Amino acid sequence: MPNIKSDNPLIAGKNMTHVPQPCTLVIFGGGGDLSRRKLLPAVYNQALDGELPANFAVLGFALEDMDDVSYRDFAKKGVEKFSRQAVDDHHWPDFERCLHYLQGSFDNPEVYQQMKKRLEEIEATFGIPGNRVFYLAIPPALIETCVRQLKAAGLVMPVDDVSPFSRIIVEKPIGRDLESARQVNATLCSSFDEKQIYRIDHYLGKETVQNILAMRFSNVIFEPLWNSRYIDHVQITVAEEEGVGTRAGYYDRAGALRDMVQNHILQLLTLIAMEPPWSMSADVMRDHRQSVLNCLRPITSENFDQHVVRAQYGSGFYHGEDVPGYRREDGVSQDSTTETFIALKLFVDNWRWAGVPFYIRTGKRMPKRASEIAIQFKSVPPILFNANHDQPLEPNVLALSIQPNEGLSLRIATKLPGAKLKVFPVKMDFRYGATFGEQSPEAYERLLLDVMAGDASLFMRRDMVESSWSWIDTILNTWSSSRTRWLPEYSAGTWGPLEADRLIENDNRKWRLL
Repeated sequence: MPNIKSDNPLIAGKNMTHVPQPCTLVIFGGGGDLSRRKLLPAVYNQALDGELPANFAVLGFALEDMDDVSYRDFAKKGVEKFSRQAVDDHHWPDFERCLHYLQGSFDNPEVYQQMKKRLEEIEATFGIPGNRVFYLAIPPALIETCVRQLKAAGLVMPVDDVSPFSRIIVEKPIGRDLESARQVNATLCSSFDEKQIYRIDHYLGKETVQNILAMRFSNVIFEPLWNSRYIDHVQITVAEEEGVGTRAGYYDRAGALRDMVQNHILQLLTLIAMEPPWSMSADVMRDHRQSVLNCLRPITSENFDQHVVRAQYGSGFYHGEDVPGYRREDGVSQDSTTETFIALKLFVDNWRWAGVPFYIRTGKRMPKRASEIAIQFKSVPPILFNANHDQPLEPNVLALSIQPNEGLSLRIATKLPGAKLKVFPVKMDFRYGATFGEQSPEAYERLLLDVMAGDASLFMRRDMVESSWSWIDTILNTWSSSRTRWLPEYSAGTWGPLEADRLIENDNRKWRLL
């Protein structure tokens, strides 16, 4: 498929080996919600921006009864509703040529032979040299079936310098504990080399998350202060307005710790806490992030209550309407002890971060949708401008907003205008939309391009997944042994339970207002 735009800004600042290569994207679950809301709109935006390789096609594979024509209509409706760019009627006919569909069961060997034949036909039509990216947008229980069928059908190429590439993208969750994560990884590695596996976390594709590295390592003013000598503590908040909605069946088996902390939040923490890498190559970057996971202090039963708070949302108000509590949601057990909120205090026990607490909180039915990383620096000495013990100066805070308005701000103290010498906190604010005048690409757009380019920097390696689960398992096991029957509740539309406030206030600190 020819690029809709002739210019290609993608490769600015990248090694020339990290250019998206001609390939076919095969979407398992291509007729599902993730494909409709995220993947197909992402590919369309890439096409409009001229970032796709010139020879590219999509093959959707699912149980839904569709053909190429109806799949293109399915894709167009998804793009119309969810794309960051509107459908361009002039360019759509050129784009939809690359969309194809195969109906079949994921466990039917004959369908995989049909897939092989369809791929060969598509590749001949579009001049694609046999490169394939398999995206498993399917429930975790189907991963083993699909992986083994791909291998048996001869659709997985070896990793060498002469064969076309085969790459596989796996959505979270990778397991529900350490043992199941190891099983999923073993299944993947039985058919694919680790270099071919891309475990995706869409949070790592967000603009502000990627800007963490640029902010830290391209500005001399930050890195010298990025340690326990100057930083008092770090807060990471991921707040969601919505309840469990249609995900109740999945969520009641997972909870906030598995759903958000194990992947999204721990990965954010690794980017904040990692040592300066000597290269931007995938293995170097992931080695440095893995080092942070290795240094996480275990939360033991002896200090558990001082480091962990969990709760469920109760009834309350959402946009002025009464909403039910978690245990009254459709699909949720009335005696469920699944947490919809969790707050943690954790430590990274290495030279850089010794003694610096990282406070984490995430929950559903909170007042607003917001994700933020806030680095609070230590207070200035209690002399000169900070000599008034009754009204101490507010400390400097660097806040990185991940959503909804991506950007960063820095709170500093400055003199108020006037004859008296009074100091007041002000905020220096940067927003991507205001500065660059356009909407940032969606996370899936960037991550799909990285897979096509063979750049695994923003994807989780096997050891990273298993290290994070190993740390999380200590919390899960403590919960399991406690046999708790009821969790604390917080009213829908609030920032969590009182226990979470006490967790940080016991250290003479407080949660930020977002």
